[in-house]
Amino acid sequence: MFEKGEIDENYVRVERDELFKFIVNVMVKLGVNRRDAKIFADNLVTADLRGVESHGVQRLKRYVNGILSGGVNVKSKIRIVREGETYALLDGDRGLGQIIGFKAMKIAINKARDHGLGFVLVKNSNHYGIAGYYALIAAKEEMIGISMTNSRPLVAPTNSIDRFLGTNPIAFAAPTNSRPFLLDMATSIVPIGKLEVYRRKERKIPRGWAIDSNGNLTDNPEDVFNGGALLPLGGLGEILGGHKGYGLSLMIDIITGILSGGVWSRYVKNTEHRDSNVSHLFTAINIEAFMPLKDFKKRMDEMIAEIKKLRRHSKFNEIWIHGEKGFLTEETRLKIGIPIYRKVLCELNIIADQLRIDRLKVK
Repeated sequence: MFEKGEIDENYVRVERDELFKFIVNVMVKLGVNRRDAKIFADNLVTADLRGVESHGVQRLKRYVNGILSGGVNVKSKIRIVREGETYALLDGDRGLGQIIGFKAMKIAINKARDHGLGFVLVKNSNHYGIAGYYALIAAKEEMIGISMTNSRPLVAPTNSIDRFLGTNPIAFAAPTNSRPFLLDMATSIVPIGKLEVYRRKERKIPRGWAIDSNGNLTDNPEDVFNGGALLPLGGLGEILGGHKGYGLSLMIDIITGILSGGVWSRYVKNTEHRDSNVSHLFTAINIEAFMPLKDFKKRMDEMIAEIKKLRRHSKFNEIWIHGEKGFLTEETRLKIGIPIYRKVLCELNIIADQLRIDRLKVK
């Protein structure tokens, strides 16, 4: 069995359904209707199943605090501001990003089904979890799915030491005759959630991920949380392409923040603030508008098979296709349980006690 990450004695295992039920109970207790709570829970559980620990249940505390502070509106009324046959602009009314994102991608899919393409922008939202969750929704409907979002300023533009960009992730999914192709990536070297994981584990980060407040490369995650910044994809300067990650991040800000009428990353706030004002894009492409679906999936399979047959570098055991590790990890964790870091479990127990609900049951 394959599993992403380094799982040691500091983790406990939890059944998928137990974790799902716990998150639903937390959200319902906080005033979220049960249907939306299930969508929210599925988003976080999917992240943990696929090995994206940074965006799974370890983030629950952040969302709970956002609701309790009034930053997240659990009774939000998503409103269509503009709409045409192939596009829409939504106002999320400060709701949970996971709920807004799910509904926005469904709108994009319905438009693509009728008109070949669905392009849906969202403003006035909140952090929406893993971008790949939404792209996969389209892929499961036999369409190409694209999702991207801006986020609060955590990344220094190339040749600057000041935070200005978000980690601004993008995801792209396409169906095959087997598992979907799924690219899900931040436009910074790593998302901030990964530094949160390293910080919780009291581990050093690889030098090159981030700089301190004076612009020096650092291996201490505390430096980043105390005025430092993440680096764009490609790293410091232009030698290894840092300007390309910088440009991709700006592109996402232009499409999501500026075109939607929202704000760009510099002005996005944390979840606890009343107006975090995150913006997203959801796109669905109906493959049948361009070629028969069976032909597309056959061509995808052929391309992937050709990649798998390439000569492998001696330092590596496998040539991976994007998303493959996540699907294998999901298969493993559905059998043996989802690993939860013990410090995260303590946070979850505190949340349960504060809300007077049952604690999470571990294996």
